[in-house]
Amino acid sequence: MISIAGVIGAGLFIGSGQAIADAGPAVILAYVAAGTLVVLVMRMLGEMAAAQPDSGSFSTYADRAIGRWAGFSIGWLYWWFWVLVIPLEATAAANILANWIPAVDPWIWALLITTALTATNLFSVKNYGEFEFWFALLKVVAIIGFIAVCALAVLGLLPGSDVSGVSRLTGEGGFFPNGAGALPAALLTTMFSFMGTEIVTIAAAESKDPEKQIGRATRSVIWRISLFYLASIFLITCLVPWNDSRLTDPGYGSFSTALATIGIPGATTIMDVVVLVAVASCLNSALYTASRMAFALARRGDGPRRVGHTARGGVPRAAVLLSVVVGYLAVIANYVVPEKVFSTLLATSGAVALLVYLVIAISQLRMRRALLARGVELPIRMWAYPYLTWGVIVFIPVVLIYMAIGSDLQLELWSTAITAVVVVALGLLVQRRQRGRLGTGVEGASADPR
Repeated sequence: MISIAGVIGAGLFIGSGQAIADAGPAVILAYVAAGTLVVLVMRMLGEMAAAQPDSGSFSTYADRAIGRWAGFSIGWLYWWFWVLVIPLEATAAANILANWIPAVDPWIWALLITTALTATNLFSVKNYGEFEFWFALLKVVAIIGFIAVCALAVLGLLPGSDVSGVSRLTGEGGFFPNGAGALPAALLTTMFSFMGTEIVTIAAAESKDPEKQIGRATRSVIWRISLFYLASIFLITCLVPWNDSRLTDPGYGSFSTALATIGIPGATTIMDVVVLVAVASCLNSALYTASRMAFALARRGDGPRRVGHTARGGVPRAAVLLSVVVGYLAVIANYVVPEKVFSTLLATSGAVALLVYLVIAISQLRMRRALLARGVELPIRMWAYPYLTWGVIVFIPVVLIYMAIGSDLQLELWSTAITAVVVVALGLLVQRRQRGRLGTGVEGASADPR
């Protein structure tokens, strides 16, 4: 269930409205491109994870395939991304609850929600799994119901609805109302909603049968993306004009706007409940993922030693607390300091998803040869290796270059780039110190700590 719907959150239910407003009906192509990229990257990651399950996932594989600095850098960048997701999702949930119970300030709701989900992550990984199972089940039921109702409306079979057909795909300025140049901007928004698909390889490392679970999860990616993302976005663009102001209104979002357009009573309330479950799920996943990445980094000597310890039941409580403390500070900053401070922090993780996927592709390109040379069996294999892997490696820099020179996403890109440069510099320093210690250690010691 984590692989099926664990990371479907506000990015899809609300954030997709901004992507539709940016690119118009052509946003479908952005979702197809992002979905294809995710499918290929998950196949690569699945190949490495099934052969060598590890809670450090791609950070560990980057360490082994590229170098210590790469594992350090991408691991802490990924941790930073999920730490910032905590206040983002907590704030989204708090705004919904504050609308229901205005007597309680939103910041109090945000801290209460974060505290409650921290408790589930502190005691047992089973608690995380149980919560995510039910959260995911509710989201799956909601999305399937949404697709069924909207499909009936498009076919003209929904009683009481006067909206039908697919004319809006080419009306209101055509399929590309804002030009083809709007697609890369929409692509970054869609990548944010897909980010987290790789969590299943981290969680599977703590399951009873990692190889089997990783195989099932990676195979489910194709139909999951096709059903939950592409089908729902296609139906929304058929039913809602791309320039409908409600799409970018945080009080509505794309799903709520679609239901309201076809005359479903109480559409906003229905979607508020679904979004509340979705953001609670993503916050839960953010805490879990950030803590496991910090734990794996500390175990390799790339983080505070204390963070690499586990309590009874194998839970890395110090890693959970480190992640949640930074998350708490970000929640408080979101309400106390000027809004620009938090939005600037958020921009520092804007393109992390693309950097993570690029590192996964490079790692798989190098690890495949190393694993086969050692005679390691590969239960899952990347399709058309190395051609599709190289395709991903070329595609991502092209998108990043376009973002840097031809879109309005320069703040996100350059903020992420500056953050990445600082983290890489720290990674190179850690690697140099490690080599220095080995060089002055026992004579004949290997220069490679692995």
